[in-house]
Amino acid sequence: MKKIKPSFEIVEPSFGSSFYYSKYDENANNKAHLWHYHPEIEMVFVNGGSGKRQIGSHVSYYTEGDLILIGSNLPHCGFTDTNTGNKNETVIQMKPDFLGGDFLLLKEIKPIFDLFDKAKGGIAFGAETIKAVGSKIEKMENQQPFERLVSLLGVLKELEKSVDYKILNASGFSMEMQIQDNDRINMVFNYVKDHFLEEISLEKVAEMASMTVPSFCRYFKKITKKTFTKFVNEYRIVHASKLLAEKPMSISNICFESGFNNFSHFNKLFKEFTGKSASQYRQELKAVIK
Repeated sequence: MKKIKPSFEIVEPSFGSSFYYSKYDENANNKAHLWHYHPEIEMVFVNGGSGKRQIGSHVSYYTEGDLILIGSNLPHCGFTDTNTGNKNETVIQMKPDFLGGDFLLLKEIKPIFDLFDKAKGGIAFGAETIKAVGSKIEKMENQQPFERLVSLLGVLKELEKSVDYKILNASGFSMEMQIQDNDRINMVFNYVKDHFLEEISLEKVAEMASMTVPSFCRYFKKITKKTFTKFVNEYRIVHASKLLAEKPMSISNICFESGFNNFSHFNKLFKEFTGKSASQYRQELKAVIK
């Protein structure tokens, strides 16, 4: 069986800078759809729009923009596409010690170090924090390297103080990940991303990971804190959420277009995952987007 290789991204700092900064118009970030990971901590600000986020074993749908902080070597993909409707997307990538190891030992910087530690599970910030720092992140585009560095430290300080956030992955997700684990899990994530509309055989996935089915099930749950079946179902539910927001399709068609083959099972899982029925979810989402 052909194995799907994960993408290890090499990040080069922006010219004259100790970190990478790039701002993309609308959905111009052509790396967004690829599963990838890197040792750099990544901040992503999506200005407006709605779309799907996939970070570690967490998948969810966001509306009215997004602000994410992704820890070192935490696999992720997809924040914008042709249907997102965002104005732009800003990506900042920095090594955990981009200011030097001694700098991080300063008492004034320790809260930022703690923020980086918290980001190991991926952090999604809420509307209040986005409003407070979004414009500051975008203004960095036209700043000189020193001014941009000062602005980044200011943004990180505000993120550290924020109480308006959610940790996306269960505690220990990335801390237990070794490089070989990252490669293996990325391979599995890539397979689910490319085949979730089909029936996914546990035997095939276990074979791809060079493990027996029982060993793979134990391994996947230890790493991601959820069963493989739950991960696949959540991936399909989030895709259904995306279709509910973006396509004028009937809910029964959305069920089958999301990889489910049983409508009542889809309804049950959708309510378990979102806390509401698919029709209620669509109505509330329309009200938010309007």
